[in-house]
Amino acid sequence: MASGEEVVPVSELAAANKQIRELQRLLGKKTMEAEILKEAVEFGRAKKWIAHAPLLPGGRRLTDVCRSIGVSRAQLSLRVHRPSDWQDRRRQSHFDDTAVLSRISTALAELPTYGYRRVWALLRRESERNGLPVVNAKRVYRIMRTHHLLLERKPADHLRKRAHKGRVAVAESNRRWCSDGFEFRCDNGEKLRVTFAQDCCDREIINWAASTGGYDKETVQDVMLGAVEKRFGKQLPTELLEWLTDNGSAYRAHETRAFARMLGLEPCTTAVRSPESNGIAESFVKTIKRDYISIMPKPDGQAAVMNLAVAFSHYNEYHPHSALGYRSPREYIRRKLSQP
Repeated sequence: MASGEEVVPVSELAAANKQIRELQRLLGKKTMEAEILKEAVEFGRAKKWIAHAPLLPGGRRLTDVCRSIGVSRAQLSLRVHRPSDWQDRRRQSHFDDTAVLSRISTALAELPTYGYRRVWALLRRESERNGLPVVNAKRVYRIMRTHHLLLERKPADHLRKRAHKGRVAVAESNRRWCSDGFEFRCDNGEKLRVTFAQDCCDREIINWAASTGGYDKETVQDVMLGAVEKRFGKQLPTELLEWLTDNGSAYRAHETRAFARMLGLEPCTTAVRSPESNGIAESFVKTIKRDYISIMPKPDGQAAVMNLAVAFSHYNEYHPHSALGYRSPREYIRRKLSQP
């Protein structure tokens, strides 16, 4: 001890040494927890990662691992000490799925772009027609997942900056119709341009027109007239019927708007830069291109028009729609008319 240094009592020195040892213990504990968390991050992106993460075989204590990552020690202990021949009985099927798988494969052979919900809707329709028990949608999902028949999940769209809070759909038919146009290229290079009229309640494509020369105001007027004739015959709508479109020149033309009012339709256009305001028509364009145009033969414009007529008819009669309880448009109309 050097001269001039203060003399520390033995009790105070012992207390200081005890505090140092405690701090060293806590520092070692925190260092170990940091290592555990760092190792756990490597497996944290996978589902149920704790069942597969090799934390414990490396010499980690079960209590330390559970405390660090905040999981139940009892559950982790059960996972670690499972026998090698353990099987998850929750996933064991109690049914013979051979017949259902055959029906699913038949449906997907004709409509390969359908997901499990629409496949289930097709099986439900077939079961109701033949008087068979309806297959549960979860069972269809399980079978398709087991046999790798599910569609790939599309990535989330993070580019949208605002949500559309309006409602385009209506509760009754013949209250609002929407219209839009699209085009696609045939195998020989021809472009086919299509315009259509769709009901915003039952989703039926009421009328449509296609040509290789594009659609102008006369084409739109023909589609409107044909739609009114198919829904009302020789009569005109007795109540207000909205005609919802985007701001295309064929729809905004003075002659088109005047002709619409002559037919009992009230022209309505979407807001600027708001395609969601005509979302039902936009959604149909995506559906017809994905489920029909992408797989149908289209060597030239004439053949494409013929096959497109079949596609529109199939959509109206058979295509399950989520907003209609996975019924087709005409199936939904028939069920609604049969209700008292």
